[in-house]
Amino acid sequence: MFSNEIESKQGRSSFTLKLLQWLHLDAYLLFGILLLLMVGLGVVYSASNQTADVVSSKFLHMLLALTVMLLLAQFPVSVLRFWSPIIYIGGVILLLLVLAVGDIGKGAQRWLDVGFMRFQPSEMMKLATPMMVAWFFSERVLPPGFKILSVAAALVLVPTLLIAKQPDLGTALLIFAAGFFVIFLAGISWRLMTGITLIGAALLPVAWHFMHDYQRMRVITFLNPEQDPLGSGYHIIQSKIAIGSGGAYGRGWLNGSQAHLDFLPEQSTDFIFAVFGEEFGLIGALLLLALYAFVILRGLMIAAEAQDTYGRLLGGSLSLTFFVYLFVNVGMVSGILPVVGVPLPLISYGGTSMVTF
Repeated sequence: MFSNEIESKQGRSSFTLKLLQWLHLDAYLLFGILLLLMVGLGVVYSASNQTADVVSSKFLHMLLALTVMLLLAQFPVSVLRFWSPIIYIGGVILLLLVLAVGDIGKGAQRWLDVGFMRFQPSEMMKLATPMMVAWFFSERVLPPGFKILSVAAALVLVPTLLIAKQPDLGTALLIFAAGFFVIFLAGISWRLMTGITLIGAALLPVAWHFMHDYQRMRVITFLNPEQDPLGSGYHIIQSKIAIGSGGAYGRGWLNGSQAHLDFLPEQSTDFIFAVFGEEFGLIGALLLLALYAFVILRGLMIAAEAQDTYGRLLGGSLSLTFFVYLFVNVGMVSGILPVVGVPLPLISYGGTSMVTF
């Protein structure tokens, strides 16, 4: 009987692996993603003060995102490569329309209203930009020369500047990072990268001049949040209090005081890591970061095994971009980076970001 049970389990395991291969899904990566989604569902339930509507809405977002992932996994890489320039050009046209006739909300012109829905074209550029740069490099000899790198840089800068104009500096920087990772993986020399870094550092005073007042305030608040504890510094102060009060082991699920007593703002979205840190403590936070590291490293391994240049560059770029989102959100919540509107991947509440991730 015991051997029959073992054979039955092995048969089910073999069937599951064959099914995942048939669906073009990686078992390890899917396992990590599903774990993150389950963690997100539990944390959102706590952060929303156990609001059933919020949890059910996030669950529907998860189902939609998984469905989109499953559908996209069925397309060969060659199909994605073919559509990359079309998607990119369409996205740039939509960004131009946003600047011309886009809806204004919260002081920014970021949305397009098409009657039955309202959306942000900048979201699609998070994928379209690295797809386009990877397509551009896929037909060229690597490592690229200076002229090729200049064209690739222009492909990255066009959507970056259009989105920064809205203004949405946080999304613009993330899209720039996604495109830059493709260039980096294509083989940019360290000497050239050092020169670009030095030029960028020298241009920081110029960038400060062109920043909006609220963007400057975010930088000032990052340097000294205590100068305005009830105003611009309130978010980060309350976030650090929440993380610190969790200690090593946390207060326990559903027992966080900062979120449940409404001291912590945006607890279901941008600052959800603070909720997690208070309830599960340092140990829980380290385990969550280890799970993220597993997903990112698995993505990089898959990219390294890709059969063509396009797949390697795009897979590597998206994996590293996933890391940037994680680093920026955790850094923002813990006070080592300025506050920007970046969600915690797969855990924060939000349908658009969930589908994109």
